[in-house]
Amino acid sequence: MKHLLLTALLPVLLHAAPGLQIHTIDVEGGKAVLFLAPSGESMLFDAGWPQTGNIAVSATRIAATAKALGLKRIDHLVISHFDIDHMGDVPQLATLIPIGHIYDHGEFQPASRIPARFAAYDTLRKSIGHTVLKPGDRVPLKGVEVSVVASAGAFLKKSAKPNALCGKYEQAALRETDVEDNLSIGLLIRFGKFRMLDLADLEAHHSHDLVCPASSIGTVDVYHVNVHGQLKGMAPVLMSAIRPRVALLGNGARKGGDPPSWPLLRATPGLEDIWQSHYSAAGTAETNPPQDFIVNVDPTDGGLALKLVAEKSGRFILTNPRNGFSKTYSPKK
Repeated sequence: MKHLLLTALLPVLLHAAPGLQIHTIDVEGGKAVLFLAPSGESMLFDAGWPQTGNIAVSATRIAATAKALGLKRIDHLVISHFDIDHMGDVPQLATLIPIGHIYDHGEFQPASRIPARFAAYDTLRKSIGHTVLKPGDRVPLKGVEVSVVASAGAFLKKSAKPNALCGKYEQAALRETDVEDNLSIGLLIRFGKFRMLDLADLEAHHSHDLVCPASSIGTVDVYHVNVHGQLKGMAPVLMSAIRPRVALLGNGARKGGDPPSWPLLRATPGLEDIWQSHYSAAGTAETNPPQDFIVNVDPTDGGLALKLVAEKSGRFILTNPRNGFSKTYSPKK
């Protein structure tokens, strides 16, 4: 199986590409996004799933993707929060490929319900080296500006200019049971004129807080959609404020890509395309993108990573490894 996965990945990954490479790895509705800077340094944002029921451990797919890119190690591992589909099995991943340094939001919440899996992770992060990220901090990925805009329920300092959009949208209620989601680390990635926002599982209530009553994020080219495209992550005021050209959904066949999210995404001003890791089995042709924009179409598909290459000019290219379809987005005028 590992050999087959590598064989599928090699044609898309092995050829060196200029600029910043961003690979949204298929981890069946979990999250794992691998960044490769032109400097050769790498950053992994989340580690997908551990072995859970009929879901295979994500560590093998992550390590296979990294090695197909020629990486000897993952220099920076950012764990957005400690839900099982983001925290994955970091100790197992470290046995497959070395990890340079770990970053996260601090301690598991609520402290009264810490799972056993956290103890092994905690031991590893202490032995490797660990940094707690706060809004305004940066992950030192050489050649790329990676800024923390949200962490542990705190947000980047607002600009002084009020956001006129805030009065047009009602803020979603806080889901108090989703403690870890609301502690998610959010990252703003800049490479020259290219900008990408990834807020992990930050839900709609706090996404509203991030841009209201004012925002310091500005607009972006690419938006890695919150909570795998689940409705609880959809904040129209955020999407209207950041005005992405492209939305990426790291969903699974049966997780994320919620049909009710689709019209909210499509209503985003300036949005050109939506790309998905999987066809959403709960949806229809009207609530999924065209098949060229979906990496894994059949529910039994899996293992292929959506590839994005960004240039400093702001030009970026997305490629579907399943069929080789590629689309180039020219720099904003």
